[in-house]
Amino acid sequence: MFETTWLVIRAMGNIATFIGSLISRSVWLRMRRVRHQLISHSSHKDIEPKQSNIVVLGASMAGYHAAKTIAESILPNSPYHVVVVEPHDHFHFTWVLPRFCVVEGHEDKAFIPYGPYLAGVPDGVLRWIQGRALRITKSSVLLSSGEEVPYAFLVVATGAGATDALPSRVDTDDKTEGVAKLKDIQIRIKEARNLVVVGGGAAGVELATDAKSHYPEKTVVLVHSRDNVMHRFGPKLQNTAMDGLRDLGVKVITGDRLIGEDKEGGVVVLRSGKEIECDFLVNCAGQKPNSTLIAELSPKTITATGHVLVKPTMQIDDDSLPNVYLCGDIAETNTPNPNSRTARAQATIAADNIILGMDGHGPTYKYKPQWLEGLIKLTLALEKSVTHVGDFSGTELLFPAREKDVALMSAGAWKHMGGTPFQDDTETLLRFMSPTRAGASSLSEVP
Repeated sequence: MFETTWLVIRAMGNIATFIGSLISRSVWLRMRRVRHQLISHSSHKDIEPKQSNIVVLGASMAGYHAAKTIAESILPNSPYHVVVVEPHDHFHFTWVLPRFCVVEGHEDKAFIPYGPYLAGVPDGVLRWIQGRALRITKSSVLLSSGEEVPYAFLVVATGAGATDALPSRVDTDDKTEGVAKLKDIQIRIKEARNLVVVGGGAAGVELATDAKSHYPEKTVVLVHSRDNVMHRFGPKLQNTAMDGLRDLGVKVITGDRLIGEDKEGGVVVLRSGKEIECDFLVNCAGQKPNSTLIAELSPKTITATGHVLVKPTMQIDDDSLPNVYLCGDIAETNTPNPNSRTARAQATIAADNIILGMDGHGPTYKYKPQWLEGLIKLTLALEKSVTHVGDFSGTELLFPAREKDVALMSAGAWKHMGGTPFQDDTETLLRFMSPTRAGASSLSEVP
């Protein structure tokens, strides 16, 4: 009881600290703009400075937020411009993908239009390229269109899972194709009598419980290589997830691994030698970081897991590349359970240090993992969920809830991204797209 009370007190303290940091940051940015206005009024410069690019590779949560933050901070007559390179034509709201792989009629809600989130960005300071990067050098980015974009600063936010498919990622850049892929997997799950789900992380647990909840007559088997599902979290959430699976009738096999699939025979084979009847197999294994571009630029910074070593300032841990920053799933920050909140926090640190760089100062802001950022909401059926929060010492709090909206938090995500649920506003982005580049070919490894 004491540990729970102490956790709540600490959480309130963390929230108060966060609010204080937001106020402090707002004052800093306001004073920066005031100083610029005073200096501009007292100086008369007729020479137009040479343009300098701040290139952002990837516009999922980390890259999108970094681009927005930097672009909104660019002062009038500044030589700096933001260039975003992103292959998708819409933002992919990946948290709802397991649900929309099962439940029909909501596919479009997973694809949020780019553009409205940038409503506060002044004209002329941001350029959006729907494209792919082929190579990064110490001074430029080469795109598959053939264009080479020089940079003064570079933010790499290419994420993870570029080669993965549903339910973890949508393996296409086109929304129409993405909707079709979701509908296809819905049909295959609906028609399967024996569904096998591989992977006992959040995506696997959610898809298995949704499928069994929606189609109780099906046989659903979840195979996980670890001893417990949700193994990256504490025992309370592990046990709650296991209870949720078993209460629905999902058969759970832990400590075993899939080694083969015989589609003609209708079985999958496990490392233990066990064979399981299978009409349809869904792979929910973890994603690998999309770090190939960095591996070519700075191989010594790549870890065994494929993540990229970074400094607390979110600069790459390579002193020869002081103007290269990373954030999100690609960055190795020793964060226990990275998610969209950690990606956003890292993006803010990277952006603020680049803002300092634009003003001629060195980076001073540092990212430190916060246990409250690891909060997770896990669905355990169509109408059931549990929210988990735990600190780094192992104390956990669980908040069970009933879900009233089958589309989960889709509407809230659209609003957060500046959009109106569920109006597919594709016009807003056009003011940031160069007419000669709007149709450019699509950045290597950006999810």
